Amino acid sequence: MDIESVRSYCLSLPHVDEKVQWGNDLLFRIGEKMFAVVALEPSHGVALSFKCTPEKFAELVELDGIIPAPYMARNHWVGFERFDALPDRELKPLLKNAYQMVMEKLPKKVQANFGAPVAKTVKPKPEQPPKRQGAKTPSRSKRTKSE
Repeated sequence: MDIESVRSYCLSLPHVDEKVQWGNDLLFRIGEKMFAVVALEPSHGVALSFKCTPEKFAELVELDGIIPAPYMARNHWVGFERFDALPDRELKPLLKNAYQMVMEKLPKKVQANFGAPVAKTVKPKPEQPPKRQGAKTPSRSKRTKSE
């Protein structure tokens, strides 16, 4: 892959936009949250970086040409020193997974705006003891200052 093929693939995913930031980095975002970055002029030795799972992060950084992404490694981002560090057939699913991971973390309202299926969390109502019929609650009398 190269810059253009990464760009084409990322922009083919639903609701993705791009933005140039930090001078020479092209960000691919969903809901204004980035999931992949391409360096237009690699300055840190990284051509492409993206989010991945902790397990995949540990696996990928063992490969030649893939390093923990500068500034983002603590968030499990990997950095490719060159675009051919992995073949296209392996890279595309990783980019799609990065997209899905970020999409799932977006607020439910934003996901709903995209038409993404939003899992509704139903909070169970706490069980209350049944009310007795005809029972009166004791009334509390107000205290006066003289008491």
